[in-house]
Amino acid sequence: MNTQKTSGRPISLQAGAALKEAALRLVRANGYNKVSIAVIAKEAGVARQTLYNRWDTKADLVLDALFEDAENYAAAPSLEDTRDSRVLLEEFLTNVFHHLTDNGDMMRALIAAAQHDTAFHDTFYAKFILPRDRMITDLLRLAQTRGEFSPDRDAELVSGFIHGVFWYRLLNRKTLNADFARAIVSELFD
Repeated sequence: MNTQKTSGRPISLQAGAALKEAALRLVRANGYNKVSIAVIAKEAGVARQTLYNRWDTKADLVLDALFEDAENYAAAPSLEDTRDSRVLLEEFLTNVFHHLTDNGDMMRALIAAAQHDTAFHDTFYAKFILPRDRMITDLLRLAQTRGEFSPDRDAELVSGFIHGVFWYRLLNRKTLNADFARAIVSELFD
């Protein structure tokens, strides 16, 4: 859980950015379990306490770094976009899969951490899982209002199916790519 402190010295934005960048770089290079808080702090050039002033655990730091990184690659599709909803969903899933391909090991480690730490599970769900579920649900509802997707389908349930299939593939180290995104969309809309 991110616990930004409000007393003491002001929090340096540069220190936070350096910690997130170091965490992503080190975990990508060495694997989540082989990188310690001490190594991340040293690589970022800050004291361990600076890290703990911002995040309770390594998982919280890595999640924040990954979340910020994901926003660069897999931001919510614009519901104002007039292109066909199929195109929007396929493009969004392709971006998500690209990000997961680059960060699959890190994501699997965070999923494992969420199974052992209830507080982190709640944070992971609220900050990462639920927003992405809502993005797809909103896109499916948009498709329904446009007449591109059956109004009889339960958008939330279908979003769960989509997430289930790609989380399953991620956990089993199966390919996540544009072809898979296209196959999902084709299955839903054809």
